[in-house]
Amino acid sequence: MTSPAERRGRHEDTIALRVPADFVRHDDTMALRIPEQMRRQLEEHAEPEPPVRRGGRDRYLDLLRALALVRVVLYHNFGWFWLPLLFPSMGVMFALAGSLMARSLGRPALGVIRGRLRRLLPPMWLFGAIVVTLQVVDGGGPDADGHPGWWWGKLAFWLLPLSTPPYAEDGLHGLHLHLESSWATQLVVPLWYLRAYLWYVLLSPLMLRMLRRFPVLTLCAPLALVIAMNGFAFEHDFVYQRVWETVNDFATFGSCWILGMAHQEGLLKRLPQYVLPSLAPLVMVVGFWYLQTRPVDPSQPTDIEAWPIAQAVWSFGFVAMLLHLSPSWERWPAPLERWNGLVGLLNSRAVSVYLWHVTALVLAVPLIDHLWDVDFFYAHMRWLLTSQWLTLLVGVPVLGLLVLVFGWVEDVAAKRSPRLFPYPRRQRGKRRGAV
Repeated sequence: MTSPAERRGRHEDTIALRVPADFVRHDDTMALRIPEQMRRQLEEHAEPEPPVRRGGRDRYLDLLRALALVRVVLYHNFGWFWLPLLFPSMGVMFALAGSLMARSLGRPALGVIRGRLRRLLPPMWLFGAIVVTLQVVDGGGPDADGHPGWWWGKLAFWLLPLSTPPYAEDGLHGLHLHLESSWATQLVVPLWYLRAYLWYVLLSPLMLRMLRRFPVLTLCAPLALVIAMNGFAFEHDFVYQRVWETVNDFATFGSCWILGMAHQEGLLKRLPQYVLPSLAPLVMVVGFWYLQTRPVDPSQPTDIEAWPIAQAVWSFGFVAMLLHLSPSWERWPAPLERWNGLVGLLNSRAVSVYLWHVTALVLAVPLIDHLWDVDFFYAHMRWLLTSQWLTLLVGVPVLGLLVLVFGWVEDVAAKRSPRLFPYPRRQRGKRRGAV
């Protein structure tokens, strides 16, 4: 009869025969199970792992930002009511900025906010220094405002635009009658965007934290706020009006900003593929329906930018569709390679283009007025002198000149070497889209 010790020894010998000593090494496990020839074939035919993005530019997002800037210029020149419906630029720009902000918040939040403010504020300071100086020269200032102490205090908003910076709504002389007396009101139109952008940047760490914990609630909160603010009548005094317009602009596009953050966080990718293409068009229909129910002048088309609720809902649905597509181009598709230079230039000077484009259109008007003194234009081309297309044709070169003169501030703010004309250069031996 076999003793327990003998049976235990045989069991250990059996294990030694079934499991070779080398098999305990993880690296050699597959080599023992798969013949060498078959292993080589599997390695040759294995699909390569998708490349991991290391902070490179996304050409798709660059294209959307460039289209948004072009649309803004066209809208402020022509005033076509259908342009914000065709491409809601403000919602798109805030969504792209929100995506980039969420991407940067992998670093300490305070440093990210400081970096964003450094990029945003110097171009505005230069713009404000010129505009305020011209207003004072043209008759604006503390006396025209009627409240000297308050006027000087409001100048702080030119340094940090937490609210609307001061400007002369009337009382100006038009710079020796070359411009309309309301020229300052026209020039500061773009400043609301910088004010809203500043608040988004300051509150982004909180919004990102809330998005990760309560995604649906965080996405819908700005929409609920803008509906509440604009669905009920409130009496606005002077101080309350400032608070109201700041919060209203923040709420109108807040969901777009948070949607961009959700895109960067990968939350949209976790949804089933049919969800966004099914729901986003319905959201846009709701926004369009609301727009059509608003009381307006029957002789004038309904402009969505005059109705914050409609604009917020329509922009939210539109941006959701764009981010759902999101092809993430590291290189341009072949048909779009030719636009690399222009798109790159617009992205390099996005803040300057946005700040100065209204100024360029305003300056185009007195330049065109001089053509009325030319007999040939007066006799044969009055149709051209009254055309908004001529304002655009004159305004675009003026805008190019303004960006050329003042755009280098963006390079300094971003701690880059200043360049007058940051047109992407094509490197030898590389495709144009890869620059």
